[in-house]
Amino acid sequence: MTVIKLTGGGLLVYAPVAPTIECVRMVQELVCKHGEVKYIILPTSSGLEHKVFVGPFARCFPQAQVFVAPHQWSFPLNLPLSWLGFPQKRTSVLPEDASLAPFADDFEYEVLDINLGRGSFVEVAFLHKRSHTLLLTDTIISVAENPPAIFELDPYPLLFHARENALQPIEDNAANRLQGWQRISLFAIYFRPSALEVTKLGESFRDAVKAPDHSRKAYFGLYPFRWQENWQQSFHALSANGRPFVAPILQTLILPQAPQQVLDWVNKVATWDFHQIISCHFDAPITVSPRQFRQAFSFLEKQPSVSAESQPLLEEDCKFIKELEANLLKQGIATPPKEKV
Repeated sequence: MTVIKLTGGGLLVYAPVAPTIECVRMVQELVCKHGEVKYIILPTSSGLEHKVFVGPFARCFPQAQVFVAPHQWSFPLNLPLSWLGFPQKRTSVLPEDASLAPFADDFEYEVLDINLGRGSFVEVAFLHKRSHTLLLTDTIISVAENPPAIFELDPYPLLFHARENALQPIEDNAANRLQGWQRISLFAIYFRPSALEVTKLGESFRDAVKAPDHSRKAYFGLYPFRWQENWQQSFHALSANGRPFVAPILQTLILPQAPQQVLDWVNKVATWDFHQIISCHFDAPITVSPRQFRQAFSFLEKQPSVSAESQPLLEEDCKFIKELEANLLKQGIATPPKEKV
């Protein structure tokens, strides 16, 4: 979630998160300084983790207008937004012409809208003119070498995944926090990275019996993972000093469905004057030039431009997602990718 002060007073909220007591308190502190929340933006059409919190967040700020990306849909039933908790009388689709939006003095935006047949993939890029900041939802991410500061509040997930097997106890130290973060990042991006072996069911249960912690928090001792010695090579290729990239799930299943349309959107956004990107996932803000942003989408081209910053993801780490694509194609759920540009 990103909250931005408007030049005329008030606040705009891009991609709100869960309105917890702490979150609402922090936003109210900004309201006291800069004025009420005027606009709430849902910049995607299908991302459940983004959509589910907009209604509850909007109810906490009843004066705010809600603007949503076009072609909203829900699964398994395609329900109207009012049935999903959005305030009916103050929810509108973003104007096709960005200059007609009530916050046009502060922002430009450009919509990427890909028809996937069963629904749409939509991403609305916002440019905050005054701070030269590009706001994105899912298309660009950057994975930091070190864990975010918020894990200082509860490092347990990092420590859990830092272990080599179920028999190893949880130990809290800086090295384990770092190792756990890097492994969790590989899970999140690749689902099943090449350096990860999933142990067999029988072995997993036998180890669980011997585990030092059988609490619910420790999944009753289950830890069906075995990392190969070279797993850090995968992480360093992924992180690559924080360079921006497109997540492999989007590189494989989504964006190749409309490569020319995506590149048209990318080229338009790359004409904007921005110095940094705030994405809804992983590290932010990250220092990125329009040229670096454009470079991240070169996988859609037959002859991609190559620069010193071009550091592709390891092919073997993308194997599981490629297999997932093949299964979806076989079952008729997905459609074959279009030819590269």
